[in-house]
Amino acid sequence: MGSGMIGELENPMPWEEFLDSTKIALKATHIKHTSPVSETVKTIAVCGGSGSFLLRDAISKRADVFVTSDFKYHEFFDAENKIMIADVGHFESEWRTSTIIANRIRGKFTNFAVRLALAKTNPVQIR
Repeated sequence: MGSGMIGELENPMPWEEFLDSTKIALKATHIKHTSPVSETVKTIAVCGGSGSFLLRDAISKRADVFVTSDFKYHEFFDAENKIMIADVGHFESEWRTSTIIANRIRGKFTNFAVRLALAKTNPVQIR
């Protein structure tokens, strides 16, 4: 289907440090998450946007954490202490991809002008 990806950190890191660095990298104001399954994180599953439909895949790949967004309250129970879900927010999980896509377009179509909007279009506000 082409949704999501999985990878490993070169060196495992404490789960708190992983969530803190993810929060900073994505400029998230918060991360909703389930309990960690281990003290450290090494294998990470990621899906930008609403990725709850890939939870079973992330579990089957033995990921320590699944970084995505838009989990409903009761869906957090589906982690069943097999994986830590890190719900970073929909906008936060996607905003960096626009630069990646723009660079890919620039690389393939050298005569094509690409401009990225600077406006933040996230309708969700957290106080």
